[in-house]
Amino acid sequence: MPQTVLLAEDDRAIRHALERALTLEGYEVTAVADGVEALAQAHRNPPDVLVLDVMMPGIDGLQVCRVLRAEGDRTPILMLTALVETADRIAGLDAGADDYVVKPFDVEEVFARLRALLRRTSPVGVGAPGTAGSPSGSGDLAVKGTQVPERLVEAAGIRMDLQARRVWRGARELELTRTEFELLELLVRNAGIVLDHSTIYDRIWGYDFGPGSKNLAVYVGYLRRKLDEPGAPQLIHTVRGVGYVLRED
Repeated sequence: MPQTVLLAEDDRAIRHALERALTLEGYEVTAVADGVEALAQAHRNPPDVLVLDVMMPGIDGLQVCRVLRAEGDRTPILMLTALVETADRIAGLDAGADDYVVKPFDVEEVFARLRALLRRTSPVGVGAPGTAGSPSGSGDLAVKGTQVPERLVEAAGIRMDLQARRVWRGARELELTRTEFELLELLVRNAGIVLDHSTIYDRIWGYDFGPGSKNLAVYVGYLRRKLDEPGAPQLIHTVRGVGYVLRED
Protein backbone atom coordinates (compact mmCIF):
# COMPACT_ATOMS: atom_id res chain seq x y z
CA MET A 1 0.00 0.00 0.00
CA PRO A 2 1.42 3.43 -0.89
CA GLN A 3 1.97 5.75 2.05
CA THR A 4 -0.41 8.71 2.20
CA VAL A 5 0.52 12.39 2.31
CA LEU A 6 -1.81 15.27 3.13
CA LEU A 7 -0.35 18.39 1.50
CA ALA A 8 -1.67 21.85 2.44
CA GLU A 9 -0.21 24.72 0.37
CA ASP A 10 -2.05 27.85 -0.75
CA ASP A 11 0.33 28.65 -3.62
CA ARG A 12 -1.26 26.81 -6.54
CA ALA A 13 1.95 26.39 -8.55
CA ILE A 14 3.89 24.98 -5.59
CA ARG A 15 0.98 22.76 -4.57
CA HIS A 16 0.58 21.22 -8.02
CA ALA A 17 4.31 20.78 -8.56
CA LEU A 18 4.84 19.14 -5.17
CA GLU A 19 1.74 16.97 -5.54
CA ARG A 20 3.01 15.73 -8.90
CA ALA A 21 6.54 15.08 -7.59
CA LEU A 22 5.27 13.19 -4.53
CA THR A 23 2.93 11.08 -6.68
CA LEU A 24 5.79 10.17 -9.02
CA GLU A 25 7.84 9.23 -5.94
CA GLY A 26 5.18 6.67 -5.02
CA TYR A 27 3.07 8.46 -2.44
CA GLU A 28 -0.72 8.75 -2.47
CA VAL A 29 -1.30 12.50 -2.17
CA THR A 30 -4.29 14.57 -1.10
CA ALA A 31 -3.60 18.24 -1.83
CA VAL A 32 -5.62 21.11 -0.33
CA ALA A 33 -5.31 24.89 -0.47
CA ASP A 34 -5.84 25.98 3.15
CA GLY A 35 -5.83 24.97 6.79
CA VAL A 36 -9.59 24.47 7.05
CA GLU A 37 -9.51 21.86 4.30
CA ALA A 38 -6.39 20.30 5.84
CA LEU A 39 -8.12 19.75 9.19
CA ALA A 40 -11.23 18.37 7.52
CA GLN A 41 -9.18 15.89 5.46
CA ALA A 42 -7.02 14.90 8.44
CA HIS A 43 -10.16 14.07 10.43
CA ARG A 44 -11.87 12.30 7.53
CA ASN A 45 -8.93 10.28 6.19
CA PRO A 46 -5.93 10.39 8.56
CA PRO A 47 -2.73 10.37 6.46
CA ASP A 48 0.63 8.78 7.21
CA VAL A 49 2.30 12.22 7.14
CA LEU A 50 1.29 15.86 6.73
CA VAL A 51 3.12 18.55 4.75
CA LEU A 52 1.87 21.98 5.86
CA ASP A 53 2.72 25.41 4.53
CA VAL A 54 3.17 27.80 7.44
CA MET A 55 1.64 30.88 5.78
CA MET A 56 -1.90 30.15 4.61
CA PRO A 57 -5.02 32.34 4.72
CA GLY A 58 -7.51 31.74 7.51
CA ILE A 59 -6.12 28.83 9.53
CA ASP A 60 -2.38 28.64 8.89
CA GLY A 61 -0.07 25.65 9.16
CA LEU A 62 0.92 26.39 12.75
CA GLN A 63 -2.72 26.46 13.84
CA VAL A 64 -3.43 23.19 12.03
CA CYS A 65 -0.48 21.65 13.83
CA ARG A 66 -1.62 22.95 17.24
CA VAL A 67 -5.16 21.66 16.75
CA LEU A 68 -4.02 18.16 15.76
CA ARG A 69 -1.56 17.92 18.64
CA ALA A 70 -4.19 19.16 21.11
CA GLU A 71 -6.43 16.34 19.86
CA GLY A 72 -3.67 13.82 20.58
CA ASP A 73 -2.86 13.25 16.90
CA ARG A 74 0.82 12.28 16.64
CA THR A 75 0.98 11.98 12.83
CA PRO A 76 4.40 13.26 11.62
CA ILE A 77 4.25 16.85 10.35
CA LEU A 78 6.70 18.52 7.96
CA MET A 79 6.36 22.29 7.74
CA LEU A 80 7.09 24.33 4.60
CA THR A 81 8.15 27.86 5.43
CA ALA A 82 9.56 30.96 3.76
CA LEU A 83 10.47 32.29 7.22
CA VAL A 84 14.18 31.84 7.86
CA GLU A 85 14.64 33.36 11.31
CA THR A 86 15.39 30.92 14.12
CA ALA A 87 12.45 32.26 16.17
CA ASP A 88 10.08 31.42 13.32
CA ARG A 89 11.39 27.88 13.09
CA ILE A 90 11.11 27.46 16.85
CA ALA A 91 7.47 28.57 16.62
CA GLY A 92 6.83 25.63 14.30
CA LEU A 93 8.55 23.18 16.62
CA ASP A 94 6.66 24.63 19.57
CA ALA A 95 3.40 24.04 17.72
CA GLY A 96 4.28 20.35 17.51
CA ALA A 97 5.88 20.04 14.06
CA ASP A 98 8.51 17.33 13.63
CA ASP A 99 10.63 18.98 10.93
CA TYR A 100 10.64 21.85 8.47
CA VAL A 101 11.94 22.79 5.01
CA VAL A 102 12.74 26.39 4.09
CA LYS A 103 11.50 27.77 0.75
CA PRO A 104 12.76 27.74 -1.93
CA PHE A 105 13.52 24.05 -1.43
CA ASP A 106 14.92 21.19 -3.48
CA VAL A 107 12.27 18.49 -3.86
CA GLU A 108 14.90 15.86 -3.06
CA GLU A 109 15.29 17.44 0.39
CA VAL A 110 11.53 17.15 0.93
CA PHE A 111 11.71 13.47 -0.08
CA ALA A 112 14.61 12.85 2.31
CA ARG A 113 12.87 14.48 5.26
CA LEU A 114 9.63 12.59 4.58
CA ARG A 115 11.50 9.28 4.41
CA ALA A 116 13.14 10.05 7.75
CA LEU A 117 9.82 10.97 9.39
CA LEU A 118 8.06 7.88 8.04
CA ARG A 119 10.86 5.54 9.13
CA ARG A 120 10.17 6.57 12.72
CA THR A 121 6.54 5.47 12.52
CA SER A 122 6.91 2.42 10.25
CA PRO A 123 7.37 -1.14 11.55
CA VAL A 124 10.93 -2.46 11.29
CA GLY A 125 11.57 -3.62 7.74
CA VAL A 126 8.98 -1.32 6.17
CA GLY A 127 10.50 1.62 4.32
CA ALA A 128 9.09 4.78 2.77
CA PRO A 129 8.76 5.03 -1.01
CA GLY A 130 12.10 5.15 -2.76
CA THR A 131 13.97 3.38 0.06
CA ALA A 132 14.80 -0.08 1.27
CA GLY A 133 13.14 -1.00 4.57
CA SER A 134 15.07 0.11 7.59
CA PRO A 135 14.51 0.58 11.33
CA SER A 136 14.33 3.90 13.11
CA GLY A 137 17.42 6.06 13.00
CA SER A 138 17.75 6.51 16.76
CA GLY A 139 19.44 4.02 19.02
CA ASP A 140 22.78 2.97 20.45
CA LEU A 141 25.65 3.59 18.06
CA ALA A 142 27.83 0.92 19.59
CA VAL A 143 25.50 -2.07 19.57
CA LYS A 144 24.63 -3.99 16.40
CA GLY A 145 22.41 -6.95 15.64
CA THR A 146 19.20 -8.24 17.19
CA GLN A 147 18.44 -6.86 20.64
CA VAL A 148 15.70 -7.20 23.20
CA PRO A 149 13.90 -3.83 23.17
CA GLU A 150 14.85 -1.64 26.13
CA ARG A 151 12.29 0.28 28.10
CA LEU A 152 14.38 2.66 30.19
CA VAL A 153 17.60 4.53 29.43
CA GLU A 154 19.27 6.90 31.87
CA ALA A 155 22.27 9.24 31.97
CA ALA A 156 23.29 12.61 33.47
CA GLY A 157 20.09 12.85 35.50
CA ILE A 158 17.90 12.19 32.45
CA ARG A 159 15.51 9.22 32.55
CA MET A 160 13.64 8.07 29.44
CA ASP A 161 10.81 5.57 29.12
CA LEU A 162 11.15 4.54 25.47
CA GLN A 163 7.89 2.62 25.24
CA ALA A 164 5.73 5.30 26.86
CA ARG A 165 7.72 8.07 25.10
CA ARG A 166 8.17 9.94 28.40
CA VAL A 167 11.25 11.71 29.74
CA TRP A 168 12.25 13.31 33.03
CA ARG A 169 15.09 15.46 34.29
CA GLY A 170 15.13 14.60 37.95
CA ALA A 171 11.49 14.72 39.08
CA ARG A 172 10.40 17.10 36.30
CA GLU A 173 8.72 15.56 33.27
CA LEU A 174 9.45 17.16 29.90
CA GLU A 175 7.10 17.52 26.95
CA LEU A 176 9.07 16.74 23.79
CA THR A 177 8.20 16.44 20.12
CA ARG A 178 9.07 13.21 18.33
CA THR A 179 12.29 14.63 16.88
CA GLU A 180 13.36 16.15 20.21
CA PHE A 181 12.74 12.83 21.95
CA GLU A 182 14.81 10.87 19.43
CA LEU A 183 17.64 13.40 19.51
CA LEU A 184 17.75 13.26 23.30
CA GLU A 185 17.61 9.46 23.24
CA LEU A 186 20.63 9.37 20.93
CA LEU A 187 22.57 11.72 23.22
CA VAL A 188 21.56 9.83 26.40
CA ARG A 189 22.54 6.45 24.92
CA ASN A 190 25.94 7.91 24.03
CA ALA A 191 26.47 10.11 27.11
CA GLY A 192 30.05 11.35 27.33
CA ILE A 193 30.71 10.65 23.65
CA VAL A 194 31.01 13.57 21.23
CA LEU A 195 28.68 12.89 18.29
CA ASP A 196 29.58 14.73 15.10
CA HIS A 197 27.00 16.59 13.04
CA SER A 198 26.90 14.08 10.18
CA THR A 199 26.36 11.16 12.57
CA ILE A 200 23.44 12.91 14.27
CA TYR A 201 21.88 13.92 10.95
CA ASP A 202 22.19 10.35 9.67
CA ARG A 203 20.72 8.81 12.83
CA ILE A 204 17.85 11.25 13.33
CA TRP A 205 16.97 12.42 9.83
CA GLY A 206 18.58 9.70 7.70
CA TYR A 207 20.26 12.37 5.60
CA ASP A 208 23.16 14.83 6.07
CA PHE A 209 21.90 18.26 5.03
CA GLY A 210 25.41 19.67 4.84
CA PRO A 211 27.45 22.26 6.74
CA GLY A 212 25.14 25.15 5.80
CA SER A 213 22.07 23.64 7.46
CA LYS A 214 20.90 25.12 10.78
CA ASN A 215 18.35 22.38 11.34
CA LEU A 216 20.33 20.52 14.00
CA ALA A 217 21.34 23.71 15.84
CA VAL A 218 17.70 24.78 16.08
CA TYR A 219 16.63 21.43 17.55
CA VAL A 220 19.53 21.38 20.01
CA GLY A 221 18.71 24.94 21.10
CA TYR A 222 15.08 24.11 21.60
CA LEU A 223 15.92 20.92 23.50
CA ARG A 224 18.25 22.90 25.77
CA ARG A 225 15.43 25.32 26.58
CA LYS A 226 13.32 22.41 27.81
CA LEU A 227 16.15 20.65 29.66
CA ASP A 228 17.93 23.52 31.38
CA GLU A 229 17.06 24.54 34.94
CA PRO A 230 18.19 27.58 36.98
CA GLY A 231 21.25 26.69 39.03
CA ALA A 232 21.61 23.26 37.44
CA PRO A 233 24.46 22.32 35.08
CA GLN A 234 23.86 22.46 31.35
CA LEU A 235 23.63 18.96 29.90
CA ILE A 236 24.08 19.35 26.13
CA HIS A 237 27.48 20.81 25.25
CA THR A 238 28.70 22.10 21.91
CA VAL A 239 32.10 20.93 20.73
CA ARG A 240 32.99 23.58 18.16
CA GLY A 241 33.63 22.26 14.70
CA VAL A 242 32.64 18.72 15.71
CA GLY A 243 29.19 18.25 17.22
CA TYR A 244 27.44 17.74 20.57
CA VAL A 245 27.85 15.71 23.73
CA LEU A 246 25.60 15.00 26.72
CA ARG A 247 27.39 15.20 30.05
CA GLU A 248 26.76 16.61 33.50
CA ASP A 249 29.71 18.83 34.47
